Amino acid sequence: MKFIATDVEDSTSKLADKLRAAVRRPDHAIDSYFYRSHLVYERELGALVFRSWIYAAHVSELAAPGDYLLLDIGEDSIIIVRADSGEIHALMNVCRHRGARVCEAGSGHRKTFVCPYHGWVYNTDGSLKAAREMTVRPDFDMSAHGLKQARVVVYMGLVFINCDPRAADFLGPLQNLEEPLGAYDLANAKIAHKQTYRVDANWKLVLENYLECYHCATSHRAYARMHTLKDMDAKVADVVQAMLDRTESVTGVKGMGKEYERIYGNAEGFGCCVYTSRYGLFDGYLTGSEDGQPVAPLMGQIKDYDGGVGDYQMGPLSFMLNYPDHCVLYRFLPRGLTATDMELVWFVRGDAREGLDYERDKLTWLWHNTTLEDEFIITRNSEGVNSRFFEPGPYHPEFENTLKSFIHWYLVTLAGTV
Repeated sequence: MKFIATDVEDSTSKLADKLRAAVRRPDHAIDSYFYRSHLVYERELGALVFRSWIYAAHVSELAAPGDYLLLDIGEDSIIIVRADSGEIHALMNVCRHRGARVCEAGSGHRKTFVCPYHGWVYNTDGSLKAAREMTVRPDFDMSAHGLKQARVVVYMGLVFINCDPRAADFLGPLQNLEEPLGAYDLANAKIAHKQTYRVDANWKLVLENYLECYHCATSHRAYARMHTLKDMDAKVADVVQAMLDRTESVTGVKGMGKEYERIYGNAEGFGCCVYTSRYGLFDGYLTGSEDGQPVAPLMGQIKDYDGGVGDYQMGPLSFMLNYPDHCVLYRFLPRGLTATDMELVWFVRGDAREGLDYERDKLTWLWHNTTLEDEFIITRNSEGVNSRFFEPGPYHPEFENTLKSFIHWYLVTLAGTV
């Protein structure tokens, strides 16, 4: 890490002043204070991140009872596990006695979770199984000391969690993706590869970069030569419309080109962002690979290449780019004031065989390299934002419109904490 950016003269009144100033300039980037303040970081974790629906796992990673993986958000750890009943649970990795973590390995299989400190034992559904010698306390209630849990929703094989016990319903909004997302049969898909990229920057800088394609033409040359999203809508309208006109007949999927957008401040419930659209590839390109040619068998129900890309958002921090032959999931999680985990998951058809039906390096080439390019520009963005001479500039009205929506929602949410 090159820079540790902090605001050493922080207070709730300063936060309130900065929020008022940001609201007065709605078409501009936000002040560096929001990336430097430990107070801001703690407020946004509690008021925004832990109240939102977040992608946690794919069902194939939890195939049998006892299978689990850890999800790290901020300084917290959550155990995503399939219980003996077959139900998936999200358990806080914190012993109910003195707080030690009950699980260390990032993934694996367990019959129980045992605290290494005093030996309390928890079942895979989080219930307390044994608490050594606590019978000496006549008031001790085993049922009241299970591991704390987050809410869980499973949709098309994708597991989402929300740490807010009063979280808004997510399954309802997700139903708006049924036709276009259902075409990929994600419930029966296979994870071909997943990788976490640690970026030394505040999480908002990493997410903001994903939410705009103003930088695509200059920073992502391989992506830009294939994807129409790098241009303004008016310049590529004919290419995109031609793709949309043929998408149902070519793919064989009704509703493949559906558009739906209820995100951030317009979401159906807090943290329940849902979005889908289909945009075009330039002529001669069929998928997101080094040369734009197929790299895996067609997914799910899809019959052929239509020259389109499915664009999805599920929650504030989880996204997918779906090509006819593979899907790429992005998730952004804060890990500290100046550290963000950007996880990418590549999905292929469930019966695809590595080495025969696809080669991992060819499958992952485009988005692995694009992510490395993103890391380069984000860290330099972070260094500049932390300069005492930084003055926020205006947003582009089209390219940065989604980013602007996120920032507005973010500021309103943070304002609710002061």
